[in-house]
Amino acid sequence: MEKIPPPTLRSRPITLTYDIPTSKIQKFWDGIKEGKIFVTKCRNCGKLNFPPVADCPACLSSDMEWVKLSGDGEIETFTHIPVKPPTFQSYDDYTIAIARLKEGVRVLAWLTGVKLTDTKVGMKVKLVAKTTPEGTPTYEFVPIK
Repeated sequence: MEKIPPPTLRSRPITLTYDIPTSKIQKFWDGIKEGKIFVTKCRNCGKLNFPPVADCPACLSSDMEWVKLSGDGEIETFTHIPVKPPTFQSYDDYTIAIARLKEGVRVLAWLTGVKLTDTKVGMKVKLVAKTTPEGTPTYEFVPIK
């Protein structure tokens, strides 16, 4: 019986772009542009959600209200990223942290304005709104001095 060689594999990059509907949480993005950071709070069970959600993951209610965060928090863990994914190659090495805010929610964000050697678990931080160099609204932690 004659053996048939396997087909030659060729690879090429594929770029996917997703359009994610955000109309139900648009207040979050508008707030960041105004320097404010909001969470959603379920009126049914009281759960705070960050990032904001249109429907409560705890009780499935759609009855949500907007609550402005103070931004005050404390780092629970952090990691430094010297090997970056392709979309972040143009950025310097960076540190990301998870902090628990005084309202009780945990937030994952970049930590800026502090040397890696000075970064510690338990460090007091402030979650602040900002705009990336590309013009995208986002947020980051800065140390509270």
